[in-house]
Amino acid sequence: MTATRILGLEGTAWAASAAVYDTGTEDVFIESDAYQPESGGIHPREAAEHMHAAIPRVVETALERARETHDGAASEPPVDAVAFSRGPGLGPCLRIVATAARALAQTLEVPLVGVNHMVAHLEIGRHTSGFESPVCLNASGANAHLLGYRNGRYQVLGETMDTGVGNAIDKFTRHVGWSHPGGPKVEEAAESGEYVDLPYVVKGMDFSFSGIMSAAKAAYDDGVPVEDVCYSLQENVFAMLTEVSERALSLTGSDELVLGGGVGQNARLREMLAEMCEQRGASFHAPEPRFLRDNAGMIAVLGAMMYEAGDTLALEESRVDPNFRPDQVPVTWRDGEDVSVRREGDEREVRGAEATVTLEPAAGRVVKRRVPKSYRHPELDARLRRERTTLEARLTSLARREGVPTPLVYDVDTRKATLEFEYVGRSDLQSGLSVDRVRDVGRHLARLHRAGFVHGDPTTRNVRVGRYDAPSSERKADGSEWRAERTSLIDFGLGYHTDHVEDYAMDLHVFDQSLVGTADDPEPLREAVLEGYREIGDERVLERLRDVEGRGRYGGGE
Repeated sequence: MTATRILGLEGTAWAASAAVYDTGTEDVFIESDAYQPESGGIHPREAAEHMHAAIPRVVETALERARETHDGAASEPPVDAVAFSRGPGLGPCLRIVATAARALAQTLEVPLVGVNHMVAHLEIGRHTSGFESPVCLNASGANAHLLGYRNGRYQVLGETMDTGVGNAIDKFTRHVGWSHPGGPKVEEAAESGEYVDLPYVVKGMDFSFSGIMSAAKAAYDDGVPVEDVCYSLQENVFAMLTEVSERALSLTGSDELVLGGGVGQNARLREMLAEMCEQRGASFHAPEPRFLRDNAGMIAVLGAMMYEAGDTLALEESRVDPNFRPDQVPVTWRDGEDVSVRREGDEREVRGAEATVTLEPAAGRVVKRRVPKSYRHPELDARLRRERTTLEARLTSLARREGVPTPLVYDVDTRKATLEFEYVGRSDLQSGLSVDRVRDVGRHLARLHRAGFVHGDPTTRNVRVGRYDAPSSERKADGSEWRAERTSLIDFGLGYHTDHVEDYAMDLHVFDQSLVGTADDPEPLREAVLEGYREIGDERVLERLRDVEGRGRYGGGE
């Protein structure tokens, strides 16, 4: 097959970058010029001015490299196509780069390829790792989410519910008075810090950074040494990202994880992810640093895949999209397997993201032990295991009193973080998805919310389904036993009491995401959840759910 050469252009926020990628030699040449604000964070107008001045310089350097290494006829263009980042990102910066890409494509008389910046972060990890179908954690400035390939697209398995991880850290460093980018300064300061308590917010497969950043600012203002705050920020924020990454691996059954995004340059984050994967028997890969921060190399690499698949743009189709979500991109360039969806088998011990569960169907019981997580700071780990064990026992029983089928709690040991439950169901919902069962889950969540608390992690793995043997009090008139269908909720460890409509909407959002990430045909199931919820729940929650789903969280930039 003839080698392909692609000129890539990147300019979503602060880095003007051009690259040349040759599929034959696998050589990636990158030339970048990053905007460095004198104070504070990225100023959109100044970033656009920098982009306007820097793009011609980096493009000329990349083109010179392309001409030097081109072995074709002098009359042939030195590249086969021009790829550029269409979004997400800052609109003025994106438009400058798109204009340059169009002009180059017309001048060189080659096709134009429009690349999603966040999918490029994923694909460069898949490309350099050789993994078939990994889960990807994108941790960048304005973004933080988990992606997995399924049904021809990269589905969002989990994401930030407020701001990107890099931007969150930058908000703290601006408060302290440090210049952009703040991440490397926090990493350096953390080397001499000690642990102090800060909020830790994980909502199923999603996470939030606003609370911990407010607490970090307050701690600094109250005189806590900045080194201690930086150390604790890293320990909590990166543990949150690692936990949801492990939950994504557990949910999908995947044993491959790749890291993308500029925050992925942080050594502590990579250390946590690698340690978690080693303990699970999974493989972990982080690309070299030049491919983690904003760079045109990843744009050129994905551009080559798209070009070879015939996925090019006409000039009139090349409009940029500042809110271009990764799950909006049809994946035309690969035909690999979906992220595997774990199906329940005959195992008697199941390892989830947080616990090991021993199943004893014959005895009618389940023993759950929250295992220590060595990647987390010992104080944080002990607190989470203790708190989650207590909450799980309490909310499981409370849900049952509200008419939601849950297992009986036989025993609780918060010191050892273990619980003993009644064995319920025949399989998890993920292995037996149906419209009726999913509608039941909608009703169950509505009952929880009406009682003033949330499940916290209502995924298809945390619902048990199947027929059960009815007790003698429920026998038929002739005394014979009958068997009834039941859909039961389990694993309330991330639940909590709340009267906020936003929290109830997030509960539904988490379940919706798990359907999208694991079901072959999720749309009828997604509608069934809403139908079930609407029968019992508050319409305001469904209105807020639409707001949650419609928020633009993909602003671009590292």
